[in-house]
Amino acid sequence: MADTDADDDATPVETTEWEGGFSWIAYPDEDARRASHALTTDAGVWLVDPVDVDGLDAHLREAGDVAGVVVLQDRHTRDAAAVARRHDVAVSVPEGMALTREKLDADADATGSALAGSAYEVHELRSDDEWEEAVLWNAERETLLVPETLGTLPAFRDGGDALGVHPAVEESPQELAERDPDHVLVGHGTSIHEDATAALTAALGLD
Repeated sequence: MADTDADDDATPVETTEWEGGFSWIAYPDEDARRASHALTTDAGVWLVDPVDVDGLDAHLREAGDVAGVVVLQDRHTRDAAAVARRHDVAVSVPEGMALTREKLDADADATGSALAGSAYEVHELRSDDEWEEAVLWNAERETLLVPETLGTLPAFRDGGDALGVHPAVEESPQELAERDPDHVLVGHGTSIHEDATAALTAALGLD
């Protein structure tokens, strides 16, 4: 696995370990608090919407070889191309997400219905001229990853809720209600690893 020239003794600024991998917020002082995820699978580590940061490669070495990079939302191309080139892996984008491909600084493979070599299913959540988004669901690990429509930033949440819907989303995504996750991973803010189903139910206005 190729290394960055950055200081390998450093680690991503805000890192959360969980049994399915780890999540990192490279620049936690940003208003957007962009979150990225490293998912451990039988095929290796899949990186989701990565934001690059000094020390990332050192942290990845502990998790395993990088299997690929996937971009799940058209505004989340971030550093996907650069990270993929450094690790000599492909960037994948869900099939049909043409806007995302246009914004990406690399050719992209199509994910198909799942991330290759993994139990992470890929499901389209939104596709129009202004917003493309797919989510990941892993029934074995009871993990739901929603990169943009759900988040934990204050702007997303009502009152004391732990999780909320993006303020630009007019109708909450009721199709997510059929999931019963132990983990809800988001693209903005700290992900949910406790009482995740309750947080999802509240965010969708179903409690």
